[in-house]
Amino acid sequence: MSNEATGANAQPTGADAAPLGYLALGLTLLAYGLLATGILSGTGVKDAVALAHVVGGVTLFIAGLWQLRGGDTFTGTAFTGLGAFWATWSVAAGASKHAAGLFLLLWTLLALSLAVAGWTSGLFNRVVYGLLTVALLLTAIATLGGNGGLAKVAGWAAALAGVAAWYWATATLTNGGWGRNALPLK
Repeated sequence: MSNEATGANAQPTGADAAPLGYLALGLTLLAYGLLATGILSGTGVKDAVALAHVVGGVTLFIAGLWQLRGGDTFTGTAFTGLGAFWATWSVAAGASKHAAGLFLLLWTLLALSLAVAGWTSGLFNRVVYGLLTVALLLTAIATLGGNGGLAKVAGWAAALAGVAAWYWATATLTNGGWGRNALPLK
């Protein structure tokens, strides 16, 4: 076996992990957001922990590494950063409200960086990362202030960001599979 196809000499395969990453981000945000709104009786944000860890954390992180390896700095940074966020969030149960609020504020900076950096990349980047920024900021304020109503508003913002990410991934996969623009992306 040649060393040319392994390690530092490996060449990108051309496969795009962006649909996988946006599906993982979308499903995680949608689950987290809907659970934060309280619309499902007897459930709460804590019920999203396993999904956030495996889908939001591990899958997003791997998709991000894949994108970085393929030369896509923006999406790679977004996915690995958000994968780290979800993995950390899923194991941070029991943190004080001040620590949790600070954690959320710091990750709001990542989301804001992504929103600003991706602003000219199209409507879906603006919607996903803009709403994620709003959701994290409102969740941080709600956590620090103990405001359940504001946490529900943040949940809706997260759910909408999740729907946008899910739609982008679904449209990309569908359009590629069908060989035509069946679902609009602009």
